[in-house]
Amino acid sequence: MLQLINAGLGRTGTTSLQVALEQLGYGPCYHMFDIVGDEKRLEQWEGIICEGRQPDWDAVFEGYTSAVDGPPSFYYDQIIKAFPDAKVVLTVRDADGWYESTYNTLYQFVLKNKETPPEQGTRQARVYRMTNVMTWEGLFKGRFSDKDHAIEVYRRRNQEIIDAVPADNLLVYDVQQGWEPLCAFLGAEAPTTAFPHANTTANMRERMQQMAAGGPPGPGGAPGAAR
Repeated sequence: MLQLINAGLGRTGTTSLQVALEQLGYGPCYHMFDIVGDEKRLEQWEGIICEGRQPDWDAVFEGYTSAVDGPPSFYYDQIIKAFPDAKVVLTVRDADGWYESTYNTLYQFVLKNKETPPEQGTRQARVYRMTNVMTWEGLFKGRFSDKDHAIEVYRRRNQEIIDAVPADNLLVYDVQQGWEPLCAFLGAEAPTTAFPHANTTANMRERMQQMAAGGPPGPGGAPGAAR
């Protein structure tokens, strides 16, 4: 049974949270890169996002204890209904920093695919289609390059989650806060080791380049600014 869902957008510390949750016993933790590198999971989410299929959430998250990043974060409301006892963590960061980080990493994948469309049916094309429907043309209505619009959407979405999820079941969390608020929320003892800081901008760019080359992303977690 899924015990925790992260509702934050990418580049808000989702990979750092994944590593932290697994250290706290909330693993395995589901992440976008589990989808990109696995044909069955990619097909599941293509059906959910691009074809509007009604998901079997038990099957989607079979074997996982928690889930972070997109696409799960986009379906947090449905997932909460499927797993009503699951806790919700909304990862946040300052809006300008989030935008710049997203523009310099994830959105570069979009720009490159627009400039040089990938061959239809390739993994790159499928991931691009899925994320485009969900995020760039979906959430941001094709206007992510408009910084003011993107930040407005980011802030509005965060507030909608805060308004929708009961306060006693929601942690609004900046990973720069470290272990204390997360462990207090989960009722877990804080590790004596430093909080993990994973997936820097440079590391994320490398992953995007690997996907653009047609392969699954390599392992992340390089030390640095936690995003």
